Amino acid sequence: MQMRDYLPKTLFGRMLAIILLPMILVQVITVFIFYERHWDTVTRHMAQNLASEIALVIHDLGSAPSMATIDDVTKTGWHYFNFPINFESGATLPAKTGKTRDSYAETVLKRELRQRLSQAWQLNTVDDPNLIFIDLQLDNGVLRVYASRKRIFSSTSWTFIGWTVGSSILLFAVALIFLRGQVRPIHRLAIAARQLGLGRAAPDYRLEGAREVRLAGRAFQAMRHRIMRQLKERTEMLAGVSHDLRTPLTRMRLQLALMTANDDTKAISSDIHEMEDMIDGYITFAAGGGEEAPQETSVIDLLQRMIKQTQKSHKFNITLQPVKDDIPLFPLRRNAIQRAFSNIISNATRYATETIVSVHLRNDEVIVIFDDNGAGIPEERRADAIRPFVRLEESRNRRTGGTGLGLSITSDIVLGHGGDLSLGDSPLGGLRVVIKLPV
Repeated sequence: MQMRDYLPKTLFGRMLAIILLPMILVQVITVFIFYERHWDTVTRHMAQNLASEIALVIHDLGSAPSMATIDDVTKTGWHYFNFPINFESGATLPAKTGKTRDSYAETVLKRELRQRLSQAWQLNTVDDPNLIFIDLQLDNGVLRVYASRKRIFSSTSWTFIGWTVGSSILLFAVALIFLRGQVRPIHRLAIAARQLGLGRAAPDYRLEGAREVRLAGRAFQAMRHRIMRQLKERTEMLAGVSHDLRTPLTRMRLQLALMTANDDTKAISSDIHEMEDMIDGYITFAAGGGEEAPQETSVIDLLQRMIKQTQKSHKFNITLQPVKDDIPLFPLRRNAIQRAFSNIISNATRYATETIVSVHLRNDEVIVIFDDNGAGIPEERRADAIRPFVRLEESRNRRTGGTGLGLSITSDIVLGHGGDLSLGDSPLGGLRVVIKLPV
């Protein structure tokens, strides 16, 4: 496990952690110092003072004092130390009922009393919420000294802890408000960039936030406009070329219709037909998804319909494996993605006898896999197979038809959806085409 596995995944979470972790560390150190210096030292001094005062009051009491001596001690304790003192003649200390869990202040006070008092004694801090009792065992009775709980229990500790927690919550709330305001424009920019990467509508958004965020937003908008302009210009250029080429081809086809049919006219007609197919392929490659708007699409339904059509029209052995994952609906340019799947299936029907299609959901990606049992493509030629206008030799050459644009058009459509297309070895012995589409 690495450190990044434990870090927040979002920018907001990381910025919040950058603020919170030092704040929590400072508060912990502050509380530790407070308890080390204030709680421990002050409590110890208060316990020492209280034990010393009690010892001073009963110093001349003896083991069996007379009532006159007890009266003098009572007056002295009240006058100088505000100790109410009560003597119960003939009483004895109750037997201890067992160990109790003492607080830190009680532990310190008991330690100080053991050092200063020679008589047997007991400390009671639970019977009264405002007072503590120290009972001394004398030969002729029990002397009880009352003291205020404030003499050993300091309330400043709870005040300090309350202030620490309250200030932390206040600082956290203020940081939360400011962080949301700073992260919001970055989040909007990320959404717009993702929409553009997925080939979906990415309208301009209002520039806001820090200077760096505004600069990034302006750069993104300029990039978006440049990309859209280039795509439009490419499509318009090829559409114009197509129109200009189709005009002489149409005249040639009319002239051939007026000529006597022979081997030469058949050859010329075949060439004209091939040129028209090439022009259609170029236009399809240039247009990509065109202006089609994304729609919520079920990939499973789309594949099932295409597989049924292929089985019916080509009598081809193509099957869809049972889908174990719950594949959600997500935005796709339906006609474009259907064209991409159709190109792969069309290649399989041309070069193989069997194809298996499987669909999986992994993280936030839908993965569609096409496996066939054809001749496949050598590993060193797979990158060329996706490049436009490149035709492979042997089983995938020009004699079998095509302009070298099938997989290129498919890859272009997948990339336009923000996805990825890769080629590999199929378990059936042929070609594996893997398409990853972000949900």
